[in-house]
Amino acid sequence: MAQPETGRSTSSGRIQAGADLWAGRESGGFRLPASGLAIATKMFDIKAWAEYVVEWAAEDPYGFLTTVILALTPLFLASAVLSWKLAKMIEAKEKEQKKKQKRQENIAKAKRLKKD
Repeated sequence: MAQPETGRSTSSGRIQAGADLWAGRESGGFRLPASGLAIATKMFDIKAWAEYVVEWAAEDPYGFLTTVILALTPLFLASAVLSWKLAKMIEAKEKEQKKKQKRQENIAKAKRLKKD
């Protein structure tokens, strides 16, 4: 993460890490870590995350389920709305096809009556 160039102490009173950690290139008032952006692009450890989730679910099952349900609720709502819209579109298309078919039948019937 970028740190502001404010010296050893900042306005919050916290002392920054040693200068050797922030010896990287400077960029617009901020000094980047010596390793550049390699820290920011570090791979996400899926195994550790999965272990954390399993531990969380085991320690606090109600909190875990509540969080999962709250996270999935918008997706369920979006699915319901889109399903309803799709059903309406299908109904409208079927109604239009029946109307066209009836019209074609009436045209064919009228032609037969004209020939007779």
